[in-house]
Amino acid sequence: MRRMRQTSALAVAVVVGLSIAATGCGKYSWGALKAQKDWKDANARYQGSDWKGAAEKYESALGSDPDRAEVFFYLGNSYDNMYKQTRAGEPENDSYIQKAISNYEKAAEKDPKPEMRKLALQYLVAAYGPEKLNAPEKAEPIVQKMIQLEPNEPGNYFALSQIYENAGRFEDAEAALVKAREAKPDDPLVYTTIAGFYNKQGDFAKTMEALNKAAELEPKNPTGWQMVATYYWEKAYKDHRLATAEKKEYIQQGIAAADKALALNPDYAEALTYKNLLLRMLGNEETDLAKRAALYKEADELRNRAIDLNKKRVAEAKPAPK
Repeated sequence: MRRMRQTSALAVAVVVGLSIAATGCGKYSWGALKAQKDWKDANARYQGSDWKGAAEKYESALGSDPDRAEVFFYLGNSYDNMYKQTRAGEPENDSYIQKAISNYEKAAEKDPKPEMRKLALQYLVAAYGPEKLNAPEKAEPIVQKMIQLEPNEPGNYFALSQIYENAGRFEDAEAALVKAREAKPDDPLVYTTIAGFYNKQGDFAKTMEALNKAAELEPKNPTGWQMVATYYWEKAYKDHRLATAEKKEYIQQGIAAADKALALNPDYAEALTYKNLLLRMLGNEETDLAKRAALYKEADELRNRAIDLNKKRVAEAKPAPK
């Protein structure tokens, strides 16, 4: 699950920094002072991806100050990073994921920051996901709890849909995505996620309906229409079961979508490239030799322009000579 995958040490370091700044006020007992030192040492090791060293220091911090609830998430995540699915079945390795789960559960209940409680729930779901313990029956009630806490957050329904899809419960997966759409009917991400689901199910019509809706919701963003063009090209190019008339219709719809992208950004190299490919395909279907030649000529012009734009982008990206 894209939104619940393991966060990199670099990304989480920002959250660590915020947590450091917010702790330690007014507690000067020996235990609290030792816990503060261990907490700082643990965070330094955590940011350096020294998961074992970080876990030891976080455990020490909790040993000195068991009420330091902000430790639980980072301790859990340290154990989470120590777990290797390729070594599943080894007692020590398996203990890491169980310790991760235990600490995520404590963080979800006790962390003083709402955003960290939410993050802990997300990581709990990931721990039970197919890339780790593969226990959807344990992940589902956690996601249902997340939905109760944030009924208007589409990501929670995405997670539930993914659990159902992985289990082969496709009707339930679709129903969860419908609820995501009801929660945020004007969110383009909802429709691209729905399109991805229907695409995997082989329902091209519903895939394109969702992609077109996503593009319409961002009228100034050319990437939505470019995605539409890409899907039409892929369908026309790869589906050899299509009748000639149906194939030409998809090609023309792809060209129309690429034109919309180019109207918003005439220097959009990817849109130029795909329109070039679509024009060549249309030329291949054309029986009038003059029309075919004209289509190929236009395609060549678009291809050459895309190549020039890409060369310019590469040149501009090169560092200036010293």
